[in-house]
Amino acid sequence: MDEQLLIMLSVMSGIGILAPVLFILFHVVRQFMFIPVVLVCMAGGMLFGSFLGTVYSMAGLLLLSALFYFCIGKIPRTYGKLMKVKHNWFGAHTKMTVGQIAILRLIPFFHYQLLNVCLLERRPDFRGFMKGAFATNLPLAFFYTIFGEYITQFSPGMVVLIVIALFILCYLLREKVVTVKWHDFFSHHSA
Repeated sequence: MDEQLLIMLSVMSGIGILAPVLFILFHVVRQFMFIPVVLVCMAGGMLFGSFLGTVYSMAGLLLLSALFYFCIGKIPRTYGKLMKVKHNWFGAHTKMTVGQIAILRLIPFFHYQLLNVCLLERRPDFRGFMKGAFATNLPLAFFYTIFGEYITQFSPGMVVLIVIALFILCYLLREKVVTVKWHDFFSHHSA
């Protein structure tokens, strides 16, 4: 994974004017090379600086979100697998808020497309989904583009502390309404 990122950095620095376009497209193909979003956003900060790195990362992440919106309906098996993971991690009837999704996107190596599924449940129309994608991707792109160089220098204890703080913040921003289906409430499970 690190070799692929180093190759991308060296190619981007030598390309010149095409580098922003290739960087934006790299956000779309990076998932097939198993490169986390966080590393690509940090690379954007190193290549283009804080402002342009954030802008290009946002463009790439929004393009990826739009492609996800149009493609996930055509791949029901993948959608089913993502929903199964969502139910296992968050519960069958949990609908995550946009704020929770934004915070979970800040946690390194958290499944990006799983959070897109959660956003799709919250905002099923394209316009609402893209507004939610913008709101949830902006903190990710901004934070990791600007602070990418410093995050890699944190001690493991500091990283654990940051992740715990993000989980607590996610818990505090949760939606406080729980819906229990009639069938689930009265179901009998015999041991």
